[in-house]
Amino acid sequence: MRWRLRSAGARAERARPDTDAEVRALYERHGGELFAFSCRSLGDPGLAEEAVQETFVRAWRAADRYDSGLASARTWLFAICRNVVIDLARARSVRPKLVAVDAGHADPGAAPEPGEEPWDRLLDAMQVEEALRRLSPEHRAVLVEVHLRDRAAAEVAADLGIPVGTVRSRVFYALKALRLILEEMGWDDDLG
Repeated sequence: MRWRLRSAGARAERARPDTDAEVRALYERHGGELFAFSCRSLGDPGLAEEAVQETFVRAWRAADRYDSGLASARTWLFAICRNVVIDLARARSVRPKLVAVDAGHADPGAAPEPGEEPWDRLLDAMQVEEALRRLSPEHRAVLVEVHLRDRAAAEVAADLGIPVGTVRSRVFYALKALRLILEEMGWDDDLG
């Protein structure tokens, strides 16, 4: 790294890195520590990578203002990184949190979606329960085992002593009957 003395303020200032090798050297020397700091602070490795990248972009842009008399390059980079982490944390806090939910395996005890009332979930569950009661016992049994208990058709077939094809056929016709029953009950959600 080259250092040059600016005559105006008689302070030793870091010149903007002139080559990729100089930037690479800074990154190799401090990138890992900055990433670890960012990852601990943000709790997200992807966001931590973004923080390190933004740190070096800001350092590159502000290289002419770096004063080695005030701090080492490491201290200066950590100060920049700390500001970047704060900016990213603030930005993340105002965005809605993304949650992946598999519709077939939603947690019934989970907090309701915005705009969804708890009693709506209760009424939906009661309607589905009533619709299941209206199915034949054979159809209800395979549907509960395969879809609600998430068991393989072969496993259910072995337990019930029937062929696997029969289990699959009963599941198909049980879902078809369940759809009709729910429609008769006035179910207005999109069923598929």
